[in-house]
Amino acid sequence: MRIGVVFDTPYEGWTPADHSKRMESELASCKEVEPEMEYQVAYALGRNGHKVTLLGVNGDPAYAVSTLQEHPVDLVFNAAEGFGDNDQLDYLLPALLEAAKVPFTGAPPQSLMLTRDKAMSKKVLHHHGVKVPRFVCYRLGESVGDNPPLNFPVIVKPLATDASIGISRASVVRTAEALAARVGYIHERFGDAAIAEEFIEGRELYVSMIGNGDSVELLPPVELVFDKAKHKPEERIATRLAKWDDEYRARRGIKTVFARRLSKKAQTNLHAACHTAYRAMWLRDYARFDVRIDKNDDVWILEANANPFIAEGHELPKSAEKAGLKYNELIERIISTARARYH
Repeated sequence: MRIGVVFDTPYEGWTPADHSKRMESELASCKEVEPEMEYQVAYALGRNGHKVTLLGVNGDPAYAVSTLQEHPVDLVFNAAEGFGDNDQLDYLLPALLEAAKVPFTGAPPQSLMLTRDKAMSKKVLHHHGVKVPRFVCYRLGESVGDNPPLNFPVIVKPLATDASIGISRASVVRTAEALAARVGYIHERFGDAAIAEEFIEGRELYVSMIGNGDSVELLPPVELVFDKAKHKPEERIATRLAKWDDEYRARRGIKTVFARRLSKKAQTNLHAACHTAYRAMWLRDYARFDVRIDKNDDVWILEANANPFIAEGHELPKSAEKAGLKYNELIERIISTARARYH
């Protein structure tokens, strides 16, 4: 097929040929530096026999659509993680593709906006009977007050960020005074509303899904495991350091592994919660959920990611490989899943 890979890029004025050269350069030095996700996707598509056009967007959001009108493709692989320096605009390029009636992979713009808003997504999930932590939101400039309607401990996050931005060990608070201080920090540091959630103690899993309709498959879940001797229960959270800093992870005994054995009850609850959430949030083709399983084997969905990072070696590709899908096969599966949906 003819496939366009659309993504946001810092390189102004670059043509598809410029990105192809950059892709070759990054892949040649992949042992030293991880190639950009869009280049990994494009390389896999090329190896699968597709004709690939790299469409990096900078400055003019309509560039991709206008280029595709001049050089039509059969399908677009959406690899956009935002627009410009704003991750919250990850819906913008898919919205333009949808308006131009260009078929593309992944979630529609309304799902991207919904899952970006941690409060709204929790309201939707709660409406559909999925367990989510109780929470309160504080808009910019809004004070906490003396008696917040939450049971402590509470974890405080920016409302609309992902990749654990704004989450550290200081995010878990035990008093109204500490909550007010952390909310103020979020407002000042990130210029974003803050969401305060009741802390759910338990195992933290990342559950990837692929498919549509009645053919949505749960891939083997990945678990974030902490050395219990070095971390209190409220310290076992996915901070920026815990997820991305290899030296910190090694020093603190933090590992990302395939989930240890789950009880039959936990497995049943996990499948029910994730399938319900996938449908309720109008997700499609692939997605990932961050969940907690408590001591009673109840499943709580913490966050939904409609556009998860799919570079090789990260959660979703690792889960796919565990299920028997090598990286090239995963990318092909996403393409065939999206195309079947349009047909």
